[in-house]
Amino acid sequence: MNTVKSNNELISDRDRKYLTLIAVLSVAIPLVVAILFFMPKSGDASVDVSYLPAFHAILNSCTAISLVVGYYYIKQNNTNAHRAAMLVAFGLSSVFLISYVTYHFLGERTIYGGDGMLKYIYYFILLTHIVLAIIIVPLVLLSVYFGITNQLARHRRISRWTFPIWLYVAITGVLVYLLISPYYT
Repeated sequence: MNTVKSNNELISDRDRKYLTLIAVLSVAIPLVVAILFFMPKSGDASVDVSYLPAFHAILNSCTAISLVVGYYYIKQNNTNAHRAAMLVAFGLSSVFLISYVTYHFLGERTIYGGDGMLKYIYYFILLTHIVLAIIIVPLVLLSVYFGITNQLARHRRISRWTFPIWLYVAITGVLVYLLISPYYT
């Protein structure tokens, strides 16, 4: 059974299930990351995760490149290449998320040690990165869902917001790493 939406778009029962899943993930993912980030560490140093921040920067760099490539291809009306590039960006972001959660579950927290104007720049970039990283979760999930289900009008509407925010989060992820990397122990 379908229900009519205010703009005369139909929402199928399948859509309702996936949109509910997207809503749950959009809350659960940032919540789990926050809990793991602030959770006390067990002190188990048997697993070395010190290489993960650099890996995260590489993943974010590749995500940003994939996003720009996907944007280029859609402007060229090459939907197959666009879809491939965007699915690569989604895959890279998914690997990043799993790795990021692993790092904050097992690794020690690093405090930024700079001062002066650079400290304010760092914290501005970090704060905007964190806030937009939370916001981007549902936007990416909706963009991917609408894209793979060929709901292209919905996909275009949401992707106008998703693309610049996702690109900002990917680029600022690299900047945060570059600024804090001297303070890793």
